[in-house]
Amino acid sequence: MKSFNQLFSLKKAESIDNNSVFENNENSEDKERIRITYYQSGFAASVKATGRPIVFKACLENLYHSFEDQCRKQNDEQERLKQPYREEQEKAKIELKKYETGLLIHEKKEEEINKSIEELKFEIVEVRKNPEKYLDGIKGLTAQFYIGLVLLLPITLYLLVFYVSASYSSFFKEFTDDSLTAAIFDKDAFNNAFNDSWLEGILVVTIPFVFMGLGYIIHMIQKGKGIKNTIRLVSLFTLTFLFDGLLAYIIEKKIYDFNKTPDSPLYNLQIALGEAEFWMIIFAGFVVYVIWGLVFDFVMKEFEKLDAIKVFIRSKKEEIKNLENQLTKVIEKINELKNKVIDEAGKISILHSKIAGFIFPVKEYLNYHNQYKEGWFQAIGTEIALAINEKELLLHNCEATANKHLEELNLINPDFQHLVYSKN
Repeated sequence: MKSFNQLFSLKKAESIDNNSVFENNENSEDKERIRITYYQSGFAASVKATGRPIVFKACLENLYHSFEDQCRKQNDEQERLKQPYREEQEKAKIELKKYETGLLIHEKKEEEINKSIEELKFEIVEVRKNPEKYLDGIKGLTAQFYIGLVLLLPITLYLLVFYVSASYSSFFKEFTDDSLTAAIFDKDAFNNAFNDSWLEGILVVTIPFVFMGLGYIIHMIQKGKGIKNTIRLVSLFTLTFLFDGLLAYIIEKKIYDFNKTPDSPLYNLQIALGEAEFWMIIFAGFVVYVIWGLVFDFVMKEFEKLDAIKVFIRSKKEEIKNLENQLTKVIEKINELKNKVIDEAGKISILHSKIAGFIFPVKEYLNYHNQYKEGWFQAIGTEIALAINEKELLLHNCEATANKHLEELNLINPDFQHLVYSKN
């Protein structure tokens, strides 16, 4: 603390006035002189006031205000005491700048994520209206798919009926009628097969699915390219044609044997190839099967395109979900940074108020306060003529007055070096 010179003006030899003027000095000798001056001031004032507590109270208040006023006027000392607060304020400003920069970055990121989410939601809606904009070969998808599906269902039903009847006629049926229609489309084929044997029934029921399985394999092979796939495709069509031809041959042979005479030649492939009914059975099965395969292939391709839209939408929803998770974390970080910005701004504001105000050196004041009190008490003990018990009572009252003075200033046993008076 800066030293004080001429703390009190002397009156007569040892008399010291409480309204003296302080002067600035840093050396220890001056501080010791100031300490002695406080002691002498308290001593002289006590003698003059005969130690009365009410005067002691006024002297302490005057001492405090005089010390406080001098602290306000000591700019160099105040600057020294405020330096830690200035350094802390600079650090707080750096932290504030860092948090503000981070906040701007995360707010921009939040804006970008929200924009991306809106774009993805728009694409989910738009892909249903204009799928060709996002996926290749999707134009007219919905109408073509359902038209193909409507055609596929009755053709599939036809093949089931045809192959159940044809397989039953070729493998198990005993002909009692030479009608070709009865041979191919036997309305009782299903019931008769199961009535004869459950194995027989299972066979005639599953044969249509063999052909449909071949159709599915053809569809899968068509996805590939190259000579090998072409050979496989031709082989499967040939195999299907031969199987249909075999069914037609067996059925036609049974009809031929039913109608033959003793002079009729043995039935052979040459005879079969010359029969219109033989080719009718083949075309009733194989040609319809080819049509079914082509429609099935088309429907599957269209379904894959339709599934591509679903996959597209599902992928976009997954992206939205991931972005929303990111957005939640970004918002949490933004709120955290906002709180830190508020905290740092508040800290800077408080520090600014402290820097703009003044710092009261509590420990130094208490030292001078005690010196003044010691002088006051010493005068009571040595200079004032009172009985011992009256002196003790007077000292006790003065001690209570001093404690009450410090209590009002909140300076009883302080745990701080300085008291900061902020500027409002």
